[in-house]
Amino acid sequence: MTIAIIDYGMGNLHSVAKALEHVAEDERVTITRDPRAIKGATRLILPGQGAIRDCMSELEHTELTGLVKEMLADGNKPLLGICVGQQMLMDKSDENGGVWCLGYMPGRVRHFEDTMRDTDGNRLKVPHMGWNRVHQHHMHPLWEGIPTGERFYFVHSYYVQAEDDAHVMGYVDYGTVRAHVATGHDATFAVQFHPEKSAGAGLKLLSNFIHWSP
Repeated sequence: MTIAIIDYGMGNLHSVAKALEHVAEDERVTITRDPRAIKGATRLILPGQGAIRDCMSELEHTELTGLVKEMLADGNKPLLGICVGQQMLMDKSDENGGVWCLGYMPGRVRHFEDTMRDTDGNRLKVPHMGWNRVHQHHMHPLWEGIPTGERFYFVHSYYVQAEDDAHVMGYVDYGTVRAHVATGHDATFAVQFHPEKSAGAGLKLLSNFIHWSP
């Protein structure tokens, strides 16, 4: 098995690679932008970090946009999106006046309002940073062995709102906002949180991804 982390210049590539190597000692983990290596891999990771406009621009600059869309459409190998890698799968982000994304799953990427408060009226931090409980919305093989309400690590100012309930695998309630922090369709699963920074629960999710046969 070869797990290819798609390197288009954005994302926490080496931390993700080390976490995968920890749970997949017998598998080959590679960071690559070589189309042949990406096509030949048995599993794919789509990372992302920072501004989504920059992520989409760099994906285009490295001439990988078409290939990623092709891999998603084929649906013949598991793909895990992480952080902005989840947001990129939606139709459009509200960031910087609007950024068109990959359009794999219908939905929008919204901004947490700076004036957000919790149910007691306390001001909430934006970005949403730190540990939060993820509630599982639909059963999925990547949740195996992970209880609903488990804590994962987040750093984000924008969040996904998927249009199709069938694509919502998990959510976080942050103030009055319900953010769809785990989404999935066919052989693709994507999360807003960072599994590589989420201790045992994150490693378990990565291990489930490695053994997933959609």
